[in-house]
Amino acid sequence: MTVCRGCCCGSARKHPDVDHARQVVRLRAEVGAEHRVRVTDDCLDACERSNVVVVHPSPAGRAAGARPVWFGFVLDDTAVDDIAAWVRAGGPGVAPLPAVLELYAVAPPGPAARR
Repeated sequence: MTVCRGCCCGSARKHPDVDHARQVVRLRAEVGAEHRVRVTDDCLDACERSNVVVVHPSPAGRAAGARPVWFGFVLDDTAVDDIAAWVRAGGPGVAPLPAVLELYAVAPPGPAARR
């Protein structure tokens, strides 16, 4: 899992009511030691959807052809809990995406956004 903290994501200026550090601590605690939570200071080019979390497929998920799933607007404990529960259940390619997470799912930025 990658948690964006570059540019707008994790910004107290943009989201002053969110405890961004606590969000990362909770994600790590909720998914457990068997799942890596990486925080990046590099902007993932999805600022209009901050805070962004990308869930990468496990080896089993990759073998099933799964791709990373991008979530935007991860701004509250409920979103963190729902993402963590899905990761614990297997995540992309292993567990179906819960309907509630479809509300947070966003398309990754295209090649034009990476220029």
